[in-house]
Amino acid sequence: MTLSETVPAPPQALNAATMCEALMTTAARRPDQVALRSPDDAFSLTFAQLERRLAATASLLHDLGLRKGDALGLMLVNRPEFHVVDAAAMLLGATPFSLYNTSPAEQIAFVMGDAGNRLVVCEPCFDEVVREAAGDGVRVVGLDELGGGDEDFDLERHWRAVAPEDLLTLIYTSGTTGPPKGVELTHANMLAELRGMHAAVPLESGGRWVSFLPSAHVADRWGSHYSALMTYGHTVTPVADPTQVFAVVAQVRPTLFGGVPRVWEKLKAALESSGAAALPPEQLKARLGLDEARWLGVGAAPMPVDVLEFFAARGMPICEVWGMSETSCIVTTNRPGATRFGSVGQPLDGMELWIADDGELLVRGPLVMAGYRNRPDLTATAVDADGWLHTGDVARIDDDGYVWIVDRKKELIINAAGKNMSPANIEARLKASGPLVGQACVVGDRRPYNVALLVLDPDTAAGLDPADPSVVARVQDEVDAANAHLSRVEQIKRFSVLSAEWVPGGDELTPTMKLKRRPIAEKYADEIDALYA
Repeated sequence: MTLSETVPAPPQALNAATMCEALMTTAARRPDQVALRSPDDAFSLTFAQLERRLAATASLLHDLGLRKGDALGLMLVNRPEFHVVDAAAMLLGATPFSLYNTSPAEQIAFVMGDAGNRLVVCEPCFDEVVREAAGDGVRVVGLDELGGGDEDFDLERHWRAVAPEDLLTLIYTSGTTGPPKGVELTHANMLAELRGMHAAVPLESGGRWVSFLPSAHVADRWGSHYSALMTYGHTVTPVADPTQVFAVVAQVRPTLFGGVPRVWEKLKAALESSGAAALPPEQLKARLGLDEARWLGVGAAPMPVDVLEFFAARGMPICEVWGMSETSCIVTTNRPGATRFGSVGQPLDGMELWIADDGELLVRGPLVMAGYRNRPDLTATAVDADGWLHTGDVARIDDDGYVWIVDRKKELIINAAGKNMSPANIEARLKASGPLVGQACVVGDRRPYNVALLVLDPDTAAGLDPADPSVVARVQDEVDAANAHLSRVEQIKRFSVLSAEWVPGGDELTPTMKLKRRPIAEKYADEIDALYA
């Protein structure tokens, strides 16, 4: 699973001025290849068929009043039609954006109010909550209303009017500390991302990709939509139910695959518990469906080194990356064959990195967003007068240019003895030390020692009672295993196994499964106090 000695030529789409041109270039070069398909092949479009479907869908959106510069909301699961509707809107010069499927009506209303969209396309299952949030000024359009259309619609006239500096999409941050912010990304931003990643990790076109991360997250938008479909001309298979992702991976045998750390941690636990981890590497890769994958990636949170080592030892080296919504996705990546476990790699071409006096990582270059929608004040705070984006991450850069993320600037624990430590790294270790712990929140700021609130994994610990002493004892074994890899000051002295389930978009987790630390501290104040009693 290494790049071939012959470096693949850049896709022709990377020469485009806009993502519209990139998509049309790719479609013209691969007319007979399948562009989009459902796992059961009930839905399948070649690139030639996709071109016609895009024109027809764009004609319907145009009839509904969508024009250049307008925002279009999408509340859809991972399905082929998402890519059709989003791309059709983009080709009209509009700015499509996705809503997290787990968002309550109040948050949907806030996001659509901020985006200013007058149309939203949604699944039937989300119709009620979207209509509740939409109000009088937004028309809710079902997917069934976007059937038919005029395949002879003059779409080229619209997409050729799109300029590199025009907005491509909005990515709404998950809002760990306040209301979501709308990150404005331009066509030029995304093309810089695509060119930078190809220079760092050059891959062949015409492969296979599985889409399962939320489409509202910048990782799936970059990976599945703009990169896989529009630039490389991969066949994209969306998966509506993320619990089925590896069943689909085994069927599709993707040529590249990436996920958040929890995806890899749960896969490791499943392989160990089933005994499959002992299989010879080639047999194991074939069983998983990763035997033809040329690149494996992980990002969005720290990945424990032992998980990286586990997969590398089985012929599946994973490249850790780092980036933000505000940077069009990836800024740094480990290169295949030059990976340093625990590091997020080196920067993409054209990006400057700097460590401020307080340890914060600053970045500058063509990947930095146009700004936050409707919030020039927040934009000015995030991007200084010299163009440096203040990331909020504390990091270090070694002599070879590899970046090492320490933690979020505002989330560092400073205990009562003045020791600094990273809760995210401790939490990652807890979740990777066995199959039972699904979520962990470490507390210790201004406290004498660290404690943890733990939640059982709904899959690997299904049916177990968190109050059962035998279950607590098994969790204690996992905590002890984690502590063995932590310094004494980092170790968890006491913990509580909660009976509640933490779900994305709930009180404790953002839609992208980041911890809402302040709400957690308030909601579980009694449990935390008891751990220090």
